Amino acid sequence: MFALLILVCSSKEKPTLGGTRIKTRKRNIAAPLDPAAFADAVVQIYLDNAGDLELVAKNVESSDLNFSRYGDTFFEVVFTGGRTQPGTIKPDEGERHPYSIVECEANREAILPSVIYVQKILRRKPFLIKNLENVMRRFLQSLELFEENERKKLAIFTALAFSQKLSGLPPEAVFQPLLKDNLVGKGLVLPFITDFFKEYLVDNSLEDLIAILKRGKMEDNLMDFFPSAKRSAEGFSEHFTKAGLVPLVEYNEKKIFEAKLKDMKSALTTLIAEESDISEVIEIVKQRVKDANLPDIEVVRILWDVLMDAVQWSGKNQQQNANSALRQVKTWAKLLNSFCTSGKLELELIYKVQMQCYEDAKLMKLFPEIVRSLYDQDVLAEDTILHWFRKGTNPKGRQTLVKSLEPFIKWLEEAEEEE
Repeated sequence: MFALLILVCSSKEKPTLGGTRIKTRKRNIAAPLDPAAFADAVVQIYLDNAGDLELVAKNVESSDLNFSRYGDTFFEVVFTGGRTQPGTIKPDEGERHPYSIVECEANREAILPSVIYVQKILRRKPFLIKNLENVMRRFLQSLELFEENERKKLAIFTALAFSQKLSGLPPEAVFQPLLKDNLVGKGLVLPFITDFFKEYLVDNSLEDLIAILKRGKMEDNLMDFFPSAKRSAEGFSEHFTKAGLVPLVEYNEKKIFEAKLKDMKSALTTLIAEESDISEVIEIVKQRVKDANLPDIEVVRILWDVLMDAVQWSGKNQQQNANSALRQVKTWAKLLNSFCTSGKLELELIYKVQMQCYEDAKLMKLFPEIVRSLYDQDVLAEDTILHWFRKGTNPKGRQTLVKSLEPFIKWLEEAEEEE
């Protein structure tokens, strides 16, 4: 009976999962990280083609090397001829090639082919731009590890890279690493950035350079490239003048001047808004003019702009506008009088009034009233007004404004005849 039971059980089919495939778990087998072997392979491509960068580029593009994994290593080979030890620029073990950027002559003719070569590689493998950024940032942060001549080559390469509009290289990748205190303090950054500026401006305008500086958030911080002991407007001008970069000096002087005007305007706006004592305002303005060495003509322009900006203009009520403007002139006439100290400065004030009335239609009809008020408050002399009326040189709105001033001019001339 027991034997029969065993026979019956063994004759039955074993249960199966019908229609279901049992998936076996695949192991994630990662290829071993071997940047040294990758570097050796790239070096061999250089050697096999005797440094002919066109042939090197073709062989690099057609190779099955894993650039997505070893992009940083690739650019180490481009810049230094081989793989560098982590955290340094020292050569790692393995063969090196003599056609790298640091082995070139320190001039644009020698380095430009490398820039064009890198550009070709990036067009075929655009994902490598991040690796180029990584390596450049690392090298620039380690400028002290390079020889002086090698730093010059890096500066020329960097300038040519931007000049050739190397795909996607962000300016901040260049400028921000250079602002490390130890590099700036050791005087390593200033020669680098000077070489960069000089090389970039060979083929590009100052406006192009400023655009790059803006993108790199350095337009207003050019002094940061100078060691603290040399960080002054005079030091800036002296250094870049000697380097032959006079347009950059002029640009920086203009920026400094504009910043002084902005500070002056901001301080005066606050004083006017707070209705400070006019004598106090005059003394503060005079001191600021002296400290900033501002031209008198700019001071007159700022005074008028600030005074008129403080007026509460009405959109439609012309009489209200007239009253507000004339009240402002009367209130601050002593301030204007303190700085309109010559016929030339008085004439500049009339031109400011002319331009404001020309640019703002609601003020066009106020021109003769404002001029009359400035005359009544002894800000404008009769001779200045007559000179503007007869020989004024600013054509904007002049025909209309001259006509509107005719009754007042007639009154002046009749008064003069009576005297």
